[in-house]
Amino acid sequence: MNLAHLFEAAMLVCFGFSWPLNVMKAYRARTAKGTSLPFIILIITGYIAGIAAKIINGQFNYVLAVYFLNLAIVMTNVFVYIRNKALDKKAEAKATLRFSSADIKNAVEKEDNMTNYTNSLDEIINRPAKAVEKKNAVILMGGSLDKEIPVSTLAKDFSFNFDIYNKSSSSLSAANASDYFQKSIAPLAPEGILIHIGENDLVSFKSDSTSFDDNYLRLIENIKANNNKCRIALVGLSNPSNDKNVELMNAHIKAIAETEKVGFSNINNAKLWNPEATKAASAFAYDMGLKVRKPLLDVAEILYSWAYKNQPEVIVEPSLAG
Repeated sequence: MNLAHLFEAAMLVCFGFSWPLNVMKAYRARTAKGTSLPFIILIITGYIAGIAAKIINGQFNYVLAVYFLNLAIVMTNVFVYIRNKALDKKAEAKATLRFSSADIKNAVEKEDNMTNYTNSLDEIINRPAKAVEKKNAVILMGGSLDKEIPVSTLAKDFSFNFDIYNKSSSSLSAANASDYFQKSIAPLAPEGILIHIGENDLVSFKSDSTSFDDNYLRLIENIKANNNKCRIALVGLSNPSNDKNVELMNAHIKAIAETEKVGFSNINNAKLWNPEATKAASAFAYDMGLKVRKPLLDVAEILYSWAYKNQPEVIVEPSLAG
């Protein structure tokens, strides 16, 4: 008996021993969650490579039989995974149709009589599902001046080939931006972010511009930590009256953009932008079958051109508190 073959067979038995137990565990679990199909495929590929090597070398012995046995067991994991994936989909479908007894009870308590009870129950059963925000979208992260920009409508009008959400907040500042990002934006794993903050930082910026810079840099660091391929563009503040503090803040924001190698958009050029030309270019690109994502600076021009035309106070008269 060849000792090398014996040790090789022992190695294969040791590696393959856990797979039958894994099949039984996955089968009983009735869910594909926690199972990695790529990992299983990788193991299968390894066994196939080992079998091919044996055949090429003409080593037709009991070791080859162990290779085939292990391969068969691992392949069983694939079939169990497919079965469990189908069960997961059925479970998710059922979950969307459920409404709790608490929902019914709340509806009953809101009604004055039993006649209205039937209508309320119908409303519960047939109420429209809340829109689910998708991951890998573009986010507008601004302050009170940005909240009213209808990003979804503009996305349709200008043929954005990605989802975009407006996550602006009236209380957003450089000081709380990192915490706000982690809580409200990071879970969406955005692939692009337009940042327009600073309107709530003008007073503090006058006395301590270093803290403003540090907070802004911390925000960008957190965004990159969440997705190191995330596209980022910074938008400067409007400054129609040539306020020196706003001018200086914009200089800091632009310097941060250059340092971090991200985009910078000068919102003061809004009146010069021509979004209609961008719309025509987008339509032409789609007609030609091009699916390149629109640059964030083009997106900024579209959003703030709308604001300039429809909400002059957004661009012309920003808040310059302090």
